[in-house]
Amino acid sequence: MRKEFSMSNDKVTINFTEKYCSNYESLLQSYGFKRVLDTFLKKAQVRNSHSYKLLAQQLGTKDTREIRKALVRTFQLLTIMSADEIISYNEDVEKIIEDREGFFAIIEDIYSFWRRLERYTIIHNNRIRDGIASVSFLDANSQFSMLILNFYRTIEKNVIGTMPNIFRQLPAGGNACILINNPIWTVPEEYKVLQDVPFIETIALETPFITYPKKNTRDGMFTEVYENPLVHGKIEKDNWFCYPAKIGELLAFVYFHRDFMEHGITLSNLFELAREDEYKGRKPDIVYTFGVEEDTEDLRTVFYEDKKNDIMYGYVNHNENIDYFGYMKKMCLTLHNLIMIKRGYLPIHGAMVNIVLKNGKNANVVIIGDSGAGKSESLEAFRALSEDHVSEMTVVFDDMGSFKLKNEGVFGYGTEVGAFVRLDDLDQGYAFKEIDRSIFMNPDKINARLVMPVSTYKEIVKGYKVDILLYANNYERIEQGGNAIELFESPAKAIEVFKAGARMAKGTTTETGLVTSYFANPFGPAQKQAETDILIDQYFNRSFEDGIKVGQIKTCLAVSGLEKNGPKTAALELFELIKSL
Repeated sequence: MRKEFSMSNDKVTINFTEKYCSNYESLLQSYGFKRVLDTFLKKAQVRNSHSYKLLAQQLGTKDTREIRKALVRTFQLLTIMSADEIISYNEDVEKIIEDREGFFAIIEDIYSFWRRLERYTIIHNNRIRDGIASVSFLDANSQFSMLILNFYRTIEKNVIGTMPNIFRQLPAGGNACILINNPIWTVPEEYKVLQDVPFIETIALETPFITYPKKNTRDGMFTEVYENPLVHGKIEKDNWFCYPAKIGELLAFVYFHRDFMEHGITLSNLFELAREDEYKGRKPDIVYTFGVEEDTEDLRTVFYEDKKNDIMYGYVNHNENIDYFGYMKKMCLTLHNLIMIKRGYLPIHGAMVNIVLKNGKNANVVIIGDSGAGKSESLEAFRALSEDHVSEMTVVFDDMGSFKLKNEGVFGYGTEVGAFVRLDDLDQGYAFKEIDRSIFMNPDKINARLVMPVSTYKEIVKGYKVDILLYANNYERIEQGGNAIELFESPAKAIEVFKAGARMAKGTTTETGLVTSYFANPFGPAQKQAETDILIDQYFNRSFEDGIKVGQIKTCLAVSGLEKNGPKTAALELFELIKSL
């Protein structure tokens, strides 16, 4: 990004390398400040808001450009003197501020408009201009935030004559500040358009980070194409960023358009950010472009196996319908899983946790199920009950992992260091405990989501031997006197249940009612069923040979009234099973 400021889709991107405002004068003269005021006034004009009507009446014009100029002049004076002092010698400004309460409300409206925008600040690590050279990365955003806060407080004090006696230290600068660079990597000819897209090196998040994407569910499956779709797309490098991610043991270059900046930034709470020495000069295993502009309004969510360059490539075009983090996360995992299948490993859509009970017994438990089946919610139930039953708990994976066969048995490996969970199904107390490091998505809507760190990269790639393997049955009620966990006696019965992938849809996708998905995993295995069939037989037969406890666990997550207690009941029974090992 070479512009000092850009604004689209209620997202603001400020390039500190090109322009860094360190005082009120540079802030008021900046292109960004004028652009924000222009946008505020145009929206206020369309709504015919009270602020717009008051300004138009006081200044005798409906021209938003003229109103903006008058506001800037007024703000300049209010940074150095009080309203009374200004009125005594400047009749032009007097028209705006003679109604003190009305002007105070206008200031509040503009400040609230600014804070409702998603705000991102950028620093180029390998380019020094007139901007940020003298300020460190971590200080840059905090100092800019204080500049905005102090500016807002100063002009309000000079309007009403007193300072407030309660100060709310709200983040008024960037919601996230990113340090970017332009590393050298051997770009295959087919991907040359991506060559100069900057890589994210470091991210500083102002948490809790709350975003409001336009969509709240994901639809359909990613499909395979047999021609590289990038040849039909347009990549304007100034509008793009790359998040170099470590997805399990794989290296992925995740490119995203700035219109979907919040999804790219959210990756930092989900996948480990690779360091420059881990990707510089290397060819990635995965390349994903999210939000490619092309000459079609149809939604395209496809992947392509680039055998020539040994790259698994994902492609999603620029479309309002993809404004949901599920499209970002699940394509990354689909590409990962396709590579795992090629290497003879079995992708697992589920959760795996190492549980150590207070009596010293421990087990590595895997719960498999599609979206909304109760995987993450079961982990939350384990946490809620940890004080009474659990000594230690390590999350290996929260949503997606893979099984590998070794001489010692079946081992599980993770892909993500974070969790993408439904806020509706979490214990409210736990959600609030995690608020200081979380990213919230549409918290006021059905299927509200929370993305938070749950493990470390070292733990997810360590490898844990599987002791218990369960299918998450979210739709069957536990009958009186019945058990939440049912163990299978043969591989054939287990394979039948796991392959069917039945669940009651919970609103996480556009599906409704009781639905099925192949092996509960539409992210790789469903696209490569013939290859996965062979792996399922191999891994499940080995599981029974090794004495792994294989069965199903009734989470009751889709049973009305049992959304919270169902996973807890199942967790307590699981603890008893671990004690019996």
